Amino acid sequence: MKLYPHFVSIVLTLMLLSIGGICYGQNISDKSDKSDKSDRSDKSDKSENSDTTKIHNLDEVVVTTNTKTKQSRATAPLQILTGEALEGLNAIQVADAVKHFSGVMVKDYGGIGGLKTVSVRSLGASHTAVSYDGITVSDAQNGQIDISRFSLDNIDMVSLSNGQSDQIFQPARQYASAAVLNITTMAPRFDKRPINGKVMMKGGSFGLINPSLYIAGKLTDKLSLTASGEWMSAHGRYPYVMHYGEQSNDSTSIEMRENTDVKNLRAEAALYGADSVQNGYIKSYYYQSERGLPGATIFYNTQNFSSQRIWDRSAFLQGHYERNFNNIVSLQLNAKYNYTFTHYLDPMYLGSEGKDENRYTQNEYYLSGAVVYRPISSLSFNLSQDGIINTLEADLDNFTSPTRYTSLTAIAGKYVNNWVMATASMLMTAMKDVMADNTQGQQRFKASPYVSVAFKPFEQVDFRMRAFYKNIFRLPTFNDLYYGKVGNRNLLPETTNQYNIGLTFQHSITKYVPLLALSCDIYHNDVKNKIVAYPTKNIYTWTMLNYGRVSITGLDFTGDIEISPLKELQITLGATYTYNRALNVTDPADRDYRHQIPYTPRISGSGKAGIKTPWFSLNYSLVWSGHRYAVNQNYAENRVEGYFDHSLSLNHEFNIRNEHKIGINIECLNLTNVNYCVVRYFPMPGRSWRGTLYWKF
Repeated sequence: MKLYPHFVSIVLTLMLLSIGGICYGQNISDKSDKSDKSDRSDKSDKSENSDTTKIHNLDEVVVTTNTKTKQSRATAPLQILTGEALEGLNAIQVADAVKHFSGVMVKDYGGIGGLKTVSVRSLGASHTAVSYDGITVSDAQNGQIDISRFSLDNIDMVSLSNGQSDQIFQPARQYASAAVLNITTMAPRFDKRPINGKVMMKGGSFGLINPSLYIAGKLTDKLSLTASGEWMSAHGRYPYVMHYGEQSNDSTSIEMRENTDVKNLRAEAALYGADSVQNGYIKSYYYQSERGLPGATIFYNTQNFSSQRIWDRSAFLQGHYERNFNNIVSLQLNAKYNYTFTHYLDPMYLGSEGKDENRYTQNEYYLSGAVVYRPISSLSFNLSQDGIINTLEADLDNFTSPTRYTSLTAIAGKYVNNWVMATASMLMTAMKDVMADNTQGQQRFKASPYVSVAFKPFEQVDFRMRAFYKNIFRLPTFNDLYYGKVGNRNLLPETTNQYNIGLTFQHSITKYVPLLALSCDIYHNDVKNKIVAYPTKNIYTWTMLNYGRVSITGLDFTGDIEISPLKELQITLGATYTYNRALNVTDPADRDYRHQIPYTPRISGSGKAGIKTPWFSLNYSLVWSGHRYAVNQNYAENRVEGYFDHSLSLNHEFNIRNEHKIGINIECLNLTNVNYCVVRYFPMPGRSWRGTLYWKF
């Protein structure tokens, strides 16, 4: 195993040298976006009267794609929040922004430092991959990514793909989940000055202090460097209402949420290189946190019950390199090394005379290569091959210290013209676990197909019909298989069949209403061999079993409209709505047969409204949810009430000599001071305030 870190280091070094070589590369004509090339005809600016004997120096032009158009054309549901949209959502973390996607459930355990995981269309957090700048973030130990660690201070875009993306030129790992949450950081952009950036200070209720810095520098015409970092600290203590008995006629008391303090540090640096035929980057990332884990609220014991603490350290080095050969063949290479350390402490595990303390260390080594071939402008094929090695060490007695070797091979094709876009792929997964004590580990091989199509029936109207089918699975995690007496080494992968049909519409009505975008999708998910914790003999002896089957049927709706009644006045409105019927269909003899699965609201949604003027910007956002059930049985005593969470923000910017901007932003969160829980007995904060002062240079 000691050879692998050196091997990855060598690969990353070679990639860095390749980027450096861009500085001395031969100039070739600029390339177009190959993935969307077939969506548009080639155009030239040539004219009979053009002067071909003179050289004209042109200013740098940044070409961007209309994100609403990209969402409308997608064969599978795609939702995008750009940097400008994120600023209007009163969000400080990626977890806050993701709540505004339709079909998404963020399980939030309360407070700034509470764990936050994302589930898409009731499939569970383990079925949702999180990608950071095109390379997947992983956790082989428990399979769930805590998205509270990702700040929005250096984020350029957040997107969510159900099924998978239409962009087939990607690593095989991007094909390997039911949904992918893509987080894209800010790439360097330059106007006239070779350096720019942003300094920001946030402060607010519950002791929040959050300074951050982003800076980008242009080293040469083809090389640039970015660096960013932030520190966040908060005591997190907030009041909540404790109800004793039935909430309609009960006694209450005002309590204080305890053990909610958090201290986070994040630092990133990246080197980017690009010329007309190749581009790439090397990125380093470091994150550490210390936080209390706020426990469930317990009647008459609210002050001393919560005492667990967790320390996290995570660091990775990842690289990406892409080269185009003659507009027909393109090559992509990716590599990553990831280190994760977790220290958990429960000082009251055995009462006042004992404690539970564990340390876990994960390492991941990842290599990926992809080749795309375009025989004609409307047709392309892709072959991707990924290799992954995951290790887990722990200070537990008799721990097996597993190592997982995974091979992912994806073959994909895409056809697109003015009327139709179709994609298809096959993912082959081979996995083998090796134990440090030489005992038998898991070994699996599975093939996963995917097909999607979007059809545009009318030439003059941007109206499309789309559909996709995907068969995918999730492998049992290290905890599922090997954790103490709970793990079960005979677990099967949890398999999901996804079906989706939908409609999209986008139109510019008048110059006063430049955009109206609508989408509606009906879906069905069938989950088999669902992995659940199940008691074997009594309530004190549990194990992991392939016990469950879930049938999920739902509808997702999104709508956005932009209004410009005056030249310098812009109004944006948006809404999402989700209907989700996720039923346990494991055994007709069970008491919870055809009951809604836990923490899955039947209806939920979000809304946003913004007004932008030359003097100020005013933004309103809403997240709402219907009632849910805390356990499998849908009885009144297990019901968790729905909620509405309103937020409001006001922003003003000062221009200084057209080179610098100083801005101030004031936010009121949970405007109506609603006392609600996302997870039962984990109350969320009431009304709070946050202020931001920033300088863009």
